[in-house]
Amino acid sequence: MDEYNSFPQSLALDISSPYCNQLDVECFSLMMKNPTYCYKFYWLEAIVKLIDEDFVQATFDAIIDEMIANAWYTVLEYHVHLSGMLKGEFRDALELAIVQLAAKSELPSNASKVEIKNAIKEFNGDINKYKNALTKYVPYRALAGFYNRYEQGHGEKVNWNSLQSIVDHTKKVNQRILLPYVFNTNSQLNRTVVFNPIWKQYIQDNSVAILGWIQHEKSRWLQVNNPEVPGIVYKLSSMDVSARKLERVRELWEFILERKTILDVYTNKPIEKSRYDIDHFIPWSFVMNDELWNLSPMNSSLNSSKSNRLPDWNFFKRFALNQYEMYRLMWDDEFVRGRFEKCYRDNIHSIWAETELFKPGNSKNEFVNILRKNMQPVYDSARRQGYEIWKFKG
Repeated sequence: MDEYNSFPQSLALDISSPYCNQLDVECFSLMMKNPTYCYKFYWLEAIVKLIDEDFVQATFDAIIDEMIANAWYTVLEYHVHLSGMLKGEFRDALELAIVQLAAKSELPSNASKVEIKNAIKEFNGDINKYKNALTKYVPYRALAGFYNRYEQGHGEKVNWNSLQSIVDHTKKVNQRILLPYVFNTNSQLNRTVVFNPIWKQYIQDNSVAILGWIQHEKSRWLQVNNPEVPGIVYKLSSMDVSARKLERVRELWEFILERKTILDVYTNKPIEKSRYDIDHFIPWSFVMNDELWNLSPMNSSLNSSKSNRLPDWNFFKRFALNQYEMYRLMWDDEFVRGRFEKCYRDNIHSIWAETELFKPGNSKNEFVNILRKNMQPVYDSARRQGYEIWKFKG
């Protein structure tokens, strides 16, 4: 990403603004320009959230703890790599800290912020090197736009090779251009970020718009660094389960189960009408949709065991045959067809599904091959992204 030009116009200052002639909002808009790593977004987001909670200052340690909590769900539930991969390794120290903390604490992906911060205290020694790595660049590089503006007027450049020189330079810049924050003299994680009170008021007054801007730019960055992952914009925080659209799909399968015995994909035993869930073959957390082609009935007790994992691809054939039985009955039985058509609004959006998979006249082999051709690349992408294979014990 070379440019970040979508800073909200509503955040620009006008002559009637109480901040007029005091704050350089143009420099503020550059705080996320040209990032090398994703943690630049999480740094600014953490600061905005702390300011919104009325903090006047915060240590690097506290800000990084906030960053870990804010990125936790995205990394662990959705397997999004914050700054991509390099030779099979995570590039981002923030992601490394989260993965290590999760391994040590055994907290779930949906842990609360309080639980995460308590775990950080307990296992701080295990992630300290990653937290220290986060202190080296982003707190200072985020102010580069202000430093450049100062340089244009005074010719004095910042020495990026010395942290103490950067801290001293920051004080000089702040005398000419009010900075959102400055630093005290402590070192590494104990160094304190002191928020400018005028900037603090501006950020509090505009926190919703600023956080929306950060989310937008963050999602752009993450999509570029995770090109195979669908729906990045929905993976920045936990999703409301009430937004799921499975009601019509369940009604469809109810009609099918009344007419034909359907075997569970994993146990190969008949599905019992009173003991099944609608399951996503490829986890919902990866595809981020309730498309009919990825759904089938599954034994309720096994569904909780499968959770957010991928089934072994060897189960695809049974899954595809269940999908074919649904397809066949849909074209042979007008009542099933009626239930199928009610799924269009919420569960059939993929063009290939409507124009190829569910069109009339497919033989069993044609149907299975179309489904395999379109599902296997999605499955393989999820596998490469780090989704675990479910160890089914039948």
